[in-house]
Amino acid sequence: MSTLPPESDSGADQQAIPQTRAHLRQLTLQCAAAFVVLSLAWPYFGIRNETLPWPATALTIGAVALLLASLTRQPWWWRLIHMLFAPLAWGIAALSIEPGWFLLAFIMLLLVYRGAITDQIPLFLSSKDTAAALAKLISERPGKRFLDLGAGIGSVLCPLARALPEAQLTGVENAPATWLAGYLRTAGLPNCKWCWGDIWRTSLAEYDVVYAFLSPAPMPALWEKVKLEMPSGSLFISNSFPVPGVAASSVVEIDDARQTCLYCYRC
Repeated sequence: MSTLPPESDSGADQQAIPQTRAHLRQLTLQCAAAFVVLSLAWPYFGIRNETLPWPATALTIGAVALLLASLTRQPWWWRLIHMLFAPLAWGIAALSIEPGWFLLAFIMLLLVYRGAITDQIPLFLSSKDTAAALAKLISERPGKRFLDLGAGIGSVLCPLARALPEAQLTGVENAPATWLAGYLRTAGLPNCKWCWGDIWRTSLAEYDVVYAFLSPAPMPALWEKVKLEMPSGSLFISNSFPVPGVAASSVVEIDDARQTCLYCYRC
């Protein structure tokens, strides 16, 4: 069951470059805020022979980082992160927690949320109603080869495998803990292939339907990959996050707790 997905090196490195640049941009912004505040605060309090007031300094760094994030038109979640990072870092440092606990927390987060750390893709779980809607869309296709990019714990593939025993279903995941959960859940499903892999290096060429529930950040690059690799007549479906600047062929609205929308794009 644990097989490697078909990989496409073509364009994979190019896909990684925008993600790396985005991470460096956020790091540079936070460093710039800290540099501006500290370069003014240290001389001021040094001349007065006073101790630097770290709580106020951390709050000021957060305010300046929020301002810079707003001026550079960062998404709202990045503005929130920049605003809270320095104050939270100071607050946690003041607790004098043993460093080993931070390492353990980082490892646990990496095991579950690797996609959020490396590609700005958090863990989202699709609802049962979403899986039912996907089953209907897949059943209408002449071919039933389905790929779930960032398949999480198999919340889509498991119900699809039972609803569509004739379909060929593949899930790709690269966070260790969620991959293991999905592997165990799909182990007894003969029409379901669970793969460890990078979505950017997974070829889309052999699938009739490709599904993704990612985040707004990777959608432009993913759409370029879809256009380049998916065969004519195939269907790309994005849960909740439309492709910027591209009109969907259809939108399926689902009456679940999240009020999910499936944006469908015919290739």
